[in-house]
Amino acid sequence: MDNETASLKEDFAEAFYRLIPAFESNGEKLGLAVSGGPDSLALLLLAFDVFPGRIAAATVDHGLRPAATTEAEFVASLCRERGIAHDILRPVVPIRGSIQSAARHARYGLLHDWMKENDIHWLATAHHADDQLETMIMRILRGSGIDGMSGIREKRANIIRPLLHFRKSALIAYVASQGIEAVDDPSNRDQGFDRVRGRQALKDLEGFDTSLASQSASALGSAREAIEWHVEQLAAEHIKTADSGCSLEKTAFPHEIQRRLLLKCLHICDVSLSPRGSQIDQTIIALERGETVTLGNILCRGGENWAFQTAPQRRNS
Repeated sequence: MDNETASLKEDFAEAFYRLIPAFESNGEKLGLAVSGGPDSLALLLLAFDVFPGRIAAATVDHGLRPAATTEAEFVASLCRERGIAHDILRPVVPIRGSIQSAARHARYGLLHDWMKENDIHWLATAHHADDQLETMIMRILRGSGIDGMSGIREKRANIIRPLLHFRKSALIAYVASQGIEAVDDPSNRDQGFDRVRGRQALKDLEGFDTSLASQSASALGSAREAIEWHVEQLAAEHIKTADSGCSLEKTAFPHEIQRRLLLKCLHICDVSLSPRGSQIDQTIIALERGETVTLGNILCRGGENWAFQTAPQRRNS
């Protein structure tokens, strides 16, 4: 084993145990989402070396490309050679609409069911530092706030991303050093996708340490968690619920706090409501003026206190 490979494995183990400190002794099982690309193959090989006998892998064939079946079988063969349990998952309903979004939704649904059926406690995906930078740039261009700018989360529920501080180039080199030729997915070069266009634009940043983007995302994530914690305390103190809805008894807060408290009130009335950021900002302006406005199906009354209730249904004339 050369020094670079040994260092990569040590860094992987350190990143993993930072996310799940008790994994070494708790006997839980780790699931891996492996497409056959260099990123997910690096994840598979690293996890195999660090956690022998405790991993299982799954490959999702979305049914969008004829070559996907062959690619899934390729991953299956790599797993068989190493004694790793592997399953190929396919959606029952064909993917339609916004392809990338629909495929992602189907993929995580299939992986969730697979974990449940196989008593797998954690799912690791192969998102890396370059993915993090792409995500942050895309969200800047879409005008995201602190939640969006905090990028891809290293850990969310039982999904972890232990490679988020690793550069893509290091993962590609590692897979190549193992004598494995990774799958080349042509959709990763399809300029019809926003992420691909962003990736191409970022090529001008070659030479910069993209892993630093993950540090920035982590800092923003910590700031987001601090704000969320503070908002929970304020909500418990100042949001009063009733059968007809709820009210916010104190509203003189910084704008970001107002936005989050307003969202909490809206979700008390209708948990499915998902207003755009501009709608939230316009509603706050109206409420501060003492006006009454409707957001979705929620009637919002302004003034010193803000009140929220489901708007009465309109009568048909």
